Amino acid sequence: MTKGMKGLVFSTTFASLLLLTGCGSDDTKTAEVKKDDASSKYVLKFSHVVSPNTPKGKAADFFEKRLEELSKGKIDVQVYPSSQLYKDNAVLKALKLDSVQMAAPSFSKFGKIVPQLALFDLPFLFNDMGHLHRVQDGIVGTKLKQMVTNKGYVALNFWDNHFKQLSSSKKPLIAPSDAVGQKFRIMSSKVLEAQFHSVGANPQMMPFSEVYSGLQQGVIDGQENTNSNIYTKKFHEVQKYMTLTNHGYLGYLVVMSEKFWNSLPADLQANVKQAMNEATVKEREFAEDLNVKQLNLIKEYAQKTGKLEIFELTPDQRAQWQAAVSKIYPEFYDNAIIGEDLIKASLNTK
Repeated sequence: MTKGMKGLVFSTTFASLLLLTGCGSDDTKTAEVKKDDASSKYVLKFSHVVSPNTPKGKAADFFEKRLEELSKGKIDVQVYPSSQLYKDNAVLKALKLDSVQMAAPSFSKFGKIVPQLALFDLPFLFNDMGHLHRVQDGIVGTKLKQMVTNKGYVALNFWDNHFKQLSSSKKPLIAPSDAVGQKFRIMSSKVLEAQFHSVGANPQMMPFSEVYSGLQQGVIDGQENTNSNIYTKKFHEVQKYMTLTNHGYLGYLVVMSEKFWNSLPADLQANVKQAMNEATVKEREFAEDLNVKQLNLIKEYAQKTGKLEIFELTPDQRAQWQAAVSKIYPEFYDNAIIGEDLIKASLNTK
């Protein structure tokens, strides 16, 4: 169904509800009318901040089609990409108000609500994407989602951006000692501050929108990001060296309005879970494919221009980095920050 047609259906349904409730604002009555009227639809607005052709955007569109199919049209999913409805810093409040029913914010947006999600910021905690997904889909991921659900949301699934790489304009980052004295941009995160301090570097908090100019003007020497973020924002064009470290992870948590979830009958809740599980498989495939493609594009740029050197850590070099930065883990053993149980369970996940 097109956005225009969906808007017409929603407007018609909403007008009918106003008549039936005497133009009141009683949420309970509205929910009862929706449930009792077999011809009515549940409208699920899915807000996200990226473009439709990104892994998150494509997975959201897949979820829309699949849930409408599984629910036989009883749930009308409306996807709003590119911050058309809300930016990530406002969407959690909107979910509480049921102004929007689903979103997929980055972990950093949950910092004040569930700081334990900073687990994914810990450097060299995950061996590879397979290990990461086993953590997310296992006991650790279940505990983290329950923490979010306990705060008045319904946490569904984890979606990927991908692993982060390091870059610098000063010198190649092969050994931890190469980072000494360099200024690296970070997003607001105690874990990332500790990560760079552990190797003698100077973390600099800076908005993502200012990173390119910061690198270009020498305000910062380097940065850490996924291949996708590096390529689309052209960070590789203002850096001399890039090291494929896969040291940290960027991802998203798909969450739903608790009020909307509770308004759904059990069969439609089951439809939501199935559609989300299938969309998660697709999203991970999309993210992996994009990560490889955009790394290849960065390598093509390096070969054509000679302005960028790309290095890949050997197993021994990776072990050196892991030993250097893993000493920060105990700083986050406090359960109010991340928790020793979550960190060790992640490390021990096979």
